[in-house]
Amino acid sequence: MKIAIDAMGGDHAPRSTVEGALAAASQWPKAELLLVGRPEALNPLLGAGKPSNVTVVPAADIIEPDDEPVRAVRRKPDASMNVAARMVKEGAADAMISAGNTGALMAAGLLVLGRLKGIDRPGLTSLFPTTDGKGVLTLDLGANMDAKPEHLLQYALMGSMYRQKVHGLAKPKVGLLNVGTEAAKGNELSKAAFELLETAPIHFIGNVEARDVLSRSCDVLVCDGFSGNILLKAIEGAAETVFGLLKAEMTSSLRSKLAAAVLRPNFRRVGKMMDYKVYNGAPLLGVNGLVVKSHGSSDATATMHAIRHTVAAIDNGLIPALAEEFGGK
Repeated sequence: MKIAIDAMGGDHAPRSTVEGALAAASQWPKAELLLVGRPEALNPLLGAGKPSNVTVVPAADIIEPDDEPVRAVRRKPDASMNVAARMVKEGAADAMISAGNTGALMAAGLLVLGRLKGIDRPGLTSLFPTTDGKGVLTLDLGANMDAKPEHLLQYALMGSMYRQKVHGLAKPKVGLLNVGTEAAKGNELSKAAFELLETAPIHFIGNVEARDVLSRSCDVLVCDGFSGNILLKAIEGAAETVFGLLKAEMTSSLRSKLAAAVLRPNFRRVGKMMDYKVYNGAPLLGVNGLVVKSHGSSDATATMHAIRHTVAAIDNGLIPALAEEFGGK
């Protein structure tokens, strides 16, 4: 099992990427982790005790966060992200992970790997944390700002298979993001998609409102990229605000600090339950290879979990299963 990791992509790269890879190397010794990037930046961080299943693959260039995605992919062939994508294309790696420019990763997936047969538009996914710890797989989160009903149907089929293959859910519940639970609610896209999902070979439970997402009213949440990206950032912003307010209140006085000390184990459990790091690693479903997006602000722990999810996807044959499912469509 070989995983190419764009070691230069992300806010805290390459240190966070290297540290996450080193932590993962000991936990999953069967995985060969290929750190793609500038050797002069990576080798000092690896040190003399580099594990045998961690290798540096040279790449001279970097795709920056503010680079125009398609232009960067085409004009920077030696960028670490592009080198990692070509490794998957050529069979030198079974998957790639990057915390770099999301648009460029989408472009690299399409231009280098191409779409799976039967898929019109790939979708970017993420596993939202939920109160029961099982998460909600949501797609699309911004790969495509506009969508047709047929695209949402494809997202539902791919998301359902992902949860079956990677998370072991025998009959994942699929919901459609909407402004109400009634079948007739929503815009024209939602109503048309609802009709398609009703007759699809999935466990479709109907419309789901945004307020019910974190209580895991479904296992797979389907939406267009515009709505999904707004939902993602709204949840991230709300969580950051709430935890910030709690921290400020709990340190505002001596009495609050004493109460916080008593409740610290409870807060830690809640924080761990809602910690995005544990859920890090969003596959770009629909491209002809396993491409995983790691959060741009990933630290070593988040990187390690992205590798964990990638190992599970390879182990359970996600891409071959998707290719078989959609190949005849």
